[in-house]
Amino acid sequence: MELVVTGNLVRELRVAENLSQADLAAALGVSRQTVNSIETGRYTPSLALAIALARFFATTVEEVFHVAER
Repeated sequence: MELVVTGNLVRELRVAENLSQADLAAALGVSRQTVNSIETGRYTPSLALAIALARFFATTVEEVFHVAER
């Protein structure tokens, strides 16, 4: 079984908190380009970064990222 990230709510969560991509990037210790790439689905974050994102938004990884079996 292979799991694939099919989408995420990073942009929606960030906007709801009134944060810019740069603000979120600084809080997570990554570049703004990394945040942009995650939001647009061009980059799937590492497990550590996915957990950091979920913790930052006080939710679970499963709530932030949509995962499907391939």
